[in-house]
Amino acid sequence: MRIDIVSDVVCPWCYIGKRRFERALEMRPEIDIEITWRPFQLNPDMPPEGMAREAYLAAKFGGSHHADRIYSTVKDAGAGVGIPFAFDKIRRTPNTRDAHRLIRFATEQGAADAVVDHLFRAYFLEGRDIGDPDRLAEIAGEAGLDRDEAAAWLNSPSGIEEVIGEDRNARRIGINAVPCFIVDQRYAISGAQEAEFFLPLFDLVLNGAPAEAE
Repeated sequence: MRIDIVSDVVCPWCYIGKRRFERALEMRPEIDIEITWRPFQLNPDMPPEGMAREAYLAAKFGGSHHADRIYSTVKDAGAGVGIPFAFDKIRRTPNTRDAHRLIRFATEQGAADAVVDHLFRAYFLEGRDIGDPDRLAEIAGEAGLDRDEAAAWLNSPSGIEEVIGEDRNARRIGINAVPCFIVDQRYAISGAQEAEFFLPLFDLVLNGAPAEAE
């Protein structure tokens, strides 16, 4: 079964959705899954160097006080899947293009899932700047990749056009919020749904969709 996951690594609901999706897979251990992570930038117009967190919250939510109320709900949801969000540690909101390029690099080496998990953890739990190429190379090494090779990739133009193109394509086909899980290129599940939400769709694909009437 092929599943394309469209997400952004600064999206807390994408992190929650990843954990809930993993729980769904644990409920269906017989499924042979091929997962591909697809890029989506929540803030495509973010400056390459990112921006100070306070400035971002002011622009997006009107200030940190309103953001705190919104993130309180996210924290509660995260706690339910073992994610101790530490939003107070985040000092910069990054441009995520290079993080998506790193995921693409990891995909070629069969390590995309590990890198995605490390990126989420670095940003949401440790407050690291995942828009900084040096930090990204460190994260690549922590996820089991060669740090120097990752750094060379990030310091080259490799993957830039592909990431931009996939982001545009996601919007073209109607994806305007993430996470979005596309199953066998036929069915889509949008949002950080509970694990049980995936099971009927898994069963549908495993058992074969009913034939269309002629």
